[in-house]
Amino acid sequence: MSTPDIIVALDVSSAREAEAVVERIGEPVQFYKVGLELFVADGPATLAMLRQRNKRIFLDLKLHDIPRTVERSVQSAARFGAELLTIHATGGKAMIAAAAQAATQADANLKILAVTVLTSLDGNDLADIGVMRDPASQVEALAKLAVGAGAHGLVCSPQEVGRLRNALGAAPYLVTPGIRPAGGDLGDQKRVATPAQAAKDGASALVIGRPILEAPDPRAAALAIVDELR
Repeated sequence: MSTPDIIVALDVSSAREAEAVVERIGEPVQFYKVGLELFVADGPATLAMLRQRNKRIFLDLKLHDIPRTVERSVQSAARFGAELLTIHATGGKAMIAAAAQAATQADANLKILAVTVLTSLDGNDLADIGVMRDPASQVEALAKLAVGAGAHGLVCSPQEVGRLRNALGAAPYLVTPGIRPAGGDLGDQKRVATPAQAAKDGASALVIGRPILEAPDPRAAALAIVDELR
């Protein structure tokens, strides 16, 4: 298994803040995630800034709507030069298929990732919304549905990535948020693992936010994770 990509989550509220983060980290990180908060606040400017610096882009919008609306949204998102774009697996087969087809037609490099179960949810949270499966079983069921409908990869917690790699094989691109170095603060994440463990279990990419962004020296924090994975 190859060393996974490190993707830094730009969990900030403006393009100016995002640019400052990218400048502080520098060369150790080439891949950045732009989520819903930043995209709504300052999306086009942030994405333009990342493209100007030849950074790779993960656009984490978690699209969830009727198939036609998601298809058109994917076509629009492809113009930003993103490599990864998220949708919710719970949107169903038709929505997933529409997103995957739109991505292929718009940009051969754009991969659609299906979000299975958010890493902020545990079994009690699923029960609250009527899902009686445990989180790992729910993740696997949604993952198989999504890949079968054409999704190129999945977003799942590091606690399920090994199970999905075994179930789905080498092809899907598996992205794992909820990465915390040993002894790190969990924040609002409930299903986490260290970078080394997630890599060992078969993750294709690790999304890391606070452990790097809130470090006294973000560049040094990123380099420490790179070294751990090596």
